[in-house]
Amino acid sequence: MDKLRRRARALRNTPTDAEDRLWQQLRRRQLAGFGFRRQKPLGGYIADFVCLEAKLIVELDGGQHLEQLAYDQRRTEVLHGLGFRVLRYWNDEVLQRMPTVLEDILWALAPGEEHPSQPSPSLREREG
Repeated sequence: MDKLRRRARALRNTPTDAEDRLWQQLRRRQLAGFGFRRQKPLGGYIADFVCLEAKLIVELDGGQHLEQLAYDQRRTEVLHGLGFRVLRYWNDEVLQRMPTVLEDILWALAPGEEHPSQPSPSLREREG
C-alpha cells in the first residue's frame, strides 16, 4: 500500500468532529441517493469527501487552512484539472449550520446545471 493510501486510511480512522458529523449525513447514499467516499486519494491529494458520479469534492477546513491558502488553491486547481468541482466549508459551519451545508451540497449535486466551484460564502469572507 502506498504512502497516500496509508495516510487516507489513517485520516478515516481519526476524523474531526465536523468530518464525522458530515459523514453521518453523506454515507450510505443518504443525500438524495448520491454515493460519497471519504478521505479518497485523488491526483496526489486526499479529498475529504468525494461523489465520483457527480465529480464533486467537499472539503472541510479548520483554522490551519488560513495559513495554507496557496497550497489549497494549488490543490483545487489540480482537482479541477481532473474534472472535479470543489466545495469548501469551515468546520464550524458544519457543526453549527448543518442543514445549510447539506442544502448547498444538494444544490451542487443537481444534474443539468452548471455550478461554480468555490468556497462557501463564509469561507470567501474570511479569505478576504
